[in-house]
Amino acid sequence: MAENADGSEKSEEPTQKKIQESRDKGQVPRSKELTTVLMTLSAAVFFLMYGNVMIEDFMTLGTRGLSFDRDVAFDTHKLFDLIIALVLQAIYLVTPFILVMVIIALISPVLLGGWSFSAKALAPKVSKLNPVSGIKRMFSAKALLELFKALAKFALVMAMATYFLYFAFGEVLALGLEPLMFAMAHAGTLIIQAFIFVSLSLLVVAAIDVPFQLWDHNRQLKMTKQEVKEEHKQQEGNPEVKGRIRQVQREMSQRRMMQKVPEADVIITNPTHFAVALKYDPENMQEPLVIAMGVDFMAAQMRTIAKENNITIVEAPPLARALYYNAEIDRPIPYDLFKAVASVLAYVYQLKESGSAEEVDFAKLPIPEDMKTE
Repeated sequence: MAENADGSEKSEEPTQKKIQESRDKGQVPRSKELTTVLMTLSAAVFFLMYGNVMIEDFMTLGTRGLSFDRDVAFDTHKLFDLIIALVLQAIYLVTPFILVMVIIALISPVLLGGWSFSAKALAPKVSKLNPVSGIKRMFSAKALLELFKALAKFALVMAMATYFLYFAFGEVLALGLEPLMFAMAHAGTLIIQAFIFVSLSLLVVAAIDVPFQLWDHNRQLKMTKQEVKEEHKQQEGNPEVKGRIRQVQREMSQRRMMQKVPEADVIITNPTHFAVALKYDPENMQEPLVIAMGVDFMAAQMRTIAKENNITIVEAPPLARALYYNAEIDRPIPYDLFKAVASVLAYVYQLKESGSAEEVDFAKLPIPEDMKTE
């Protein structure tokens, strides 16, 4: 398991932010073996399809370069023009092959880690000029692994080449008995076959290296639990700060709510634990509105404000609890509590109009069973 510089274990998978930061720095999984095998296979396929044509064109070009008039040999200007023409023709012949190689070289890295361009990766690093650091890199585990891979690749290619020569040895010896033109074509075919055979062997190397590079890249990006926590804090904000913000927001909300209590028509209490302030204006409201509610200390403050503003306080414990747990601030009361609240408001209006009202058993108001709480 990877460890951090302070000895803490990197046991957590990298977050998306960590992965994106590594991409911004140019750190993406790359496999040189994948690029190598794709380029060699592409070259082999290209020569297999167009090799004979290229050989014939180069033979024609060679014949043209070696058969010229005597006056050309003794005229530097004509000789120079001939050489330039031959060079341009040679460039023209190899251009398709070069284009194929360039395209494969650009596409193959994208297959594994995707396209990534980072100016940070191009920036010079002073640490790379340190000879001590360079020696450490030479004898690091990664350098030894790369050496092992190179030796294994060399051994594999050598074994496959030897295997091919063993079976094609008879054909190679027979080349000396064939006519020149036929021998050259036959030799070209053997070279292309050998190239394809050896290139296919590199698939084994790429099949091992690609999963390893993906695993190694993920291992390098792994994080400690503390790093994950720190990143979470950066993204979500410090929990203490967020808690303080929420506390301030609650206090501001409570102050605004307490400022509305004097507007209430009635305060329904538990009598001490819960308090709910209701307001109802028949001309402007279709339903009674909950403008404030509180528990314990806030409930006591609401009762105090109600007494200071001559607001009727009704002790209806079941209704107070039902409203506290089912109603919302600045929203109409729940529909199922209409009858119970209507009885309370009727009692309050009788008190305001005549100074007295018929007694109501507020402990037995019609409250649905699913809204009753202990």
